[in-house]
Amino acid sequence: MKIIILGAGQVGGTLAENLSGENNDITVVDTNTARLRQLQDKFDLRVVTGYASHPRILREAGAEDADMLIAVTNSDETNMIACQIAYSLFNTPNRIARIRSAEYIREEEHLFQTEAVPVDHLISPEQLVIDNIYKLIEYPGALQVVNFAQGKVSIAAVNAYYGGPLVGNAIATMREHMPHIETRVAAIFRHDRPIRPQGSTVIEAGDEVFFVAASQHIRAVMSEMQRLEKPYKRIMIVGGGNVGSGLALKLEKDYSIKLIERDPQRAADLAERLQNTIVFHGDASDQELLAQEHIEQIDVFIAITNDDEANIMSAMLAKRMGAKKVMVLIQRRAYVDLVQGGAIDVAISPQQATISALLSHVRKADIVNVSSLRRGVAEAIEAIAHGDEGTSKVVGRMIEDIKLPPGTIIGAIVRGEDVIIANRNTQIEQGDHVVMFLTDKKYVSDVERLFQPSPFFL
Repeated sequence: MKIIILGAGQVGGTLAENLSGENNDITVVDTNTARLRQLQDKFDLRVVTGYASHPRILREAGAEDADMLIAVTNSDETNMIACQIAYSLFNTPNRIARIRSAEYIREEEHLFQTEAVPVDHLISPEQLVIDNIYKLIEYPGALQVVNFAQGKVSIAAVNAYYGGPLVGNAIATMREHMPHIETRVAAIFRHDRPIRPQGSTVIEAGDEVFFVAASQHIRAVMSEMQRLEKPYKRIMIVGGGNVGSGLALKLEKDYSIKLIERDPQRAADLAERLQNTIVFHGDASDQELLAQEHIEQIDVFIAITNDDEANIMSAMLAKRMGAKKVMVLIQRRAYVDLVQGGAIDVAISPQQATISALLSHVRKADIVNVSSLRRGVAEAIEAIAHGDEGTSKVVGRMIEDIKLPPGTIIGAIVRGEDVIIANRNTQIEQGDHVVMFLTDKKYVSDVERLFQPSPFFL
């Protein structure tokens, strides 16, 4: 596939990294020559220096015969204009734009149409981050929760702790504890190394366990890995930007919310707009302010300003002063692995959330959902099986007879309204939504080929 990526920032660079090794023809456009040279030296791709929305630059990047244009510059307006020009001048068939401003997103239905601004798929990093944090609040103790098949199936990641009934026992004993709940452990990461789970595999304290189950059973399965945390009630949010205000708005009806904002005018505006949130003008690293607001009674402290260092330091201070759980938004990839698992309970990467959403539209075959896991190391995929026994490598076959790539596990199948937790004897049928876990994303292209029906396959 010939893909043009506009913007060589963290999202554009990470996307290029994900796609360059999958037999795609990638061209990256940016005004930053040094950044482009860095990407070109590291990956097998073309680069073009210039303004992403200029017709001459798009022509030079190959827009006339490109399959897809992905606009992820830091400017919403540049992204929108680039999609408009790609459509009007070059008839580029697939156009994706990252749009961050809530003002544009609010008018999404009317604005992003062929006759207006021709964007096929809209990616809003802020909304993706809000949704991710909301899921973590819904499932106390989870490191990551991802929904598939319109919410029917979920993959969840948890740290195994002493006190969980399964810790110190083999996976096979889970059926004895939960005879009426079907689940499958998709992967275990022990000391950052993947372990292929077998029935005899013993879960150890400190393991990062990924499991798949029908969404209504997620909390029950989590209780096997750790002592189940009580539902959160009191939440403190630091940062009143698009993410912080959007999160407060989504949570304030069901939770007790306090929000700290450094800018006095922004704090005043938020105090008027948010009906059930207590808004403070102040600095979250002010010990006196945290003490006055009874930080020791806060169930979750969420630092989501634009400053990584400020987020990390305020969260560490809040944890030391008694906050039960702390989450931080971190832009720099290097920081995510550095902080999570220590004083920081959960590190949230907007880049990974954005990449997951983008990959869902880029993957070949009928892949309808992609989620980047473990900071981009692993991947979960939802693919729809098409064809019959004569044209498909998966339809009409039992899982044990399918040649899956290394480190790939089929966790669940959604057939109509039914959720089937997969085992070796499960047979895949035409139209099934197949949810898979890959411990190594380099095999994604092999999975794509597996689910592409071919009239020549015998």
